[in-house]
Amino acid sequence: MEKPLALVTGGSRGIGRAMVERLIRDGYDVLNFSRTPGAEPLAGETFESVDLMNAQATQQAVDHWANKRDIVHLVNNAGMIHVAALESVTPEQVQDMVNLNLLAPMILTKSLIPNFKRQNYGRVVNIGSRAGLGKVGRTVYSATKAGLVGMTRTWALELSAYNVTVNLIAPGAIGTELFHASNPDDSAQTIALKASVPLGRVGRPEEIAHIAAMLIDPLAGYTTGQVIYVCGGLSVGQAG
Repeated sequence: MEKPLALVTGGSRGIGRAMVERLIRDGYDVLNFSRTPGAEPLAGETFESVDLMNAQATQQAVDHWANKRDIVHLVNNAGMIHVAALESVTPEQVQDMVNLNLLAPMILTKSLIPNFKRQNYGRVVNIGSRAGLGKVGRTVYSATKAGLVGMTRTWALELSAYNVTVNLIAPGAIGTELFHASNPDDSAQTIALKASVPLGRVGRPEEIAHIAAMLIDPLAGYTTGQVIYVCGGLSVGQAG
């Protein structure tokens, strides 16, 4: 019997890699749309090199695979950030983040609607950020992640007729390779960050993957249009 296929974007490192590993353990084959492959290929993973900032390349890749397989599980994880105060933001930074953080999820989700209709089933998980509530130096990033919340809720309403759930995970600080490279454990910045989190630590990629796996599960069929903050309590009092 053919395993269900889940499409994960940005699945080669960090949170995305943890999601690929978890979904494979849960019995899925995983299609990884990323620019570069993971450090080691995984049994059950198919890697497709895709520049998700390029709308045409994204469309071509998803059309190719949606015609081969009835993909009805999608994790829109890939994203990017340019840290800049408002006075330093450039139009190029705006366009880059809109292309990857908003347009790519829209293209991918829209392209799978025929599959959702045929199967009368689907699961879409978008990866947002606690920064969508506002954060210094994140003018454009916060805007795109807040925009993804709006799209999540709208898609949940529009796609409910086809038994499709759409939800968003909003992580706080997560200890990925990139995080640790710029935030050494003993740095004053990291110590202050941990102190600001009610649980007193940064999160682990597998903790985000666990919530994604839960939302992908068939038993999550009555949860849709929701934003789940996975941030150690940092968003409490801000998510109103």
